Amino acid sequence: MPFASHFPVMLRTEDGVRIDAAHTPSRRTDVGIVLAHGFTGSWRDRTARRIVHVLSGYGGVLAFDFRGHGRSGGLTTVGDLEVLDVEAVVRHARVVGYSKIAIVGFSMGAAVAVRHAGLRGGVDAVVSVSGPARWYYRGTRPMRQVHWVIERPVGRWAARIAKRTRIARGPWDPIPMPPHEAVALITPTPLLIVHGDADTFFPVEHAEQLYAGARDPKELWVEPGYGHAETAATPELIGRIGKWISANLS
Repeated sequence: MPFASHFPVMLRTEDGVRIDAAHTPSRRTDVGIVLAHGFTGSWRDRTARRIVHVLSGYGGVLAFDFRGHGRSGGLTTVGDLEVLDVEAVVRHARVVGYSKIAIVGFSMGAAVAVRHAGLRGGVDAVVSVSGPARWYYRGTRPMRQVHWVIERPVGRWAARIAKRTRIARGPWDPIPMPPHEAVALITPTPLLIVHGDADTFFPVEHAEQLYAGARDPKELWVEPGYGHAETAATPELIGRIGKWISANLS
């Protein structure tokens, strides 16, 4: 099945970073869905386009590349200043004419979605998929590899060459509010936390910590056999997320 047609958009954040985005309209014209990808991802990836295709059945989709990723400018701060990227896309969704806006974030994008909804607000539903609850987690081999890429010059060079991901040097200063704290600030916006019991990056306890820190209205889906983020997400799961968005933005 061919992907839905999309229209390129170039946005600019409050701190002047250029953000490469795309708008995929839908028959449902009141709901806008902002899609936030994971670390080293891009809205142009085939996996992301598949997700956009399914979600466009439930609302117009605005997908984008975080700073330091793909064709966007700047350097990635891996979850900190990316809140400004989401804000720019949400602002554009309002300008386009969407009266109700949901954010669907995967992995790093999930952390950013939670932090944006808690710290900036202005959205009507939040979906966190495969997201971390706290920073600096190294309890799995894939996450130890991610930290090596972020912290080592040769790792940053490899990410730039192989994934077109440009990573900012040096530690956070100050350390941004972690997702498990920001999630308490989302209420009364509906929150859906989705996590796989086969996630090799973040174990289910991250989802449970987010859920425990959140206030109602909230839901937790622990998906049997689901791995991590976009690459493991089935059309069936994305369709259920789309139905949840429709039910909460009716």
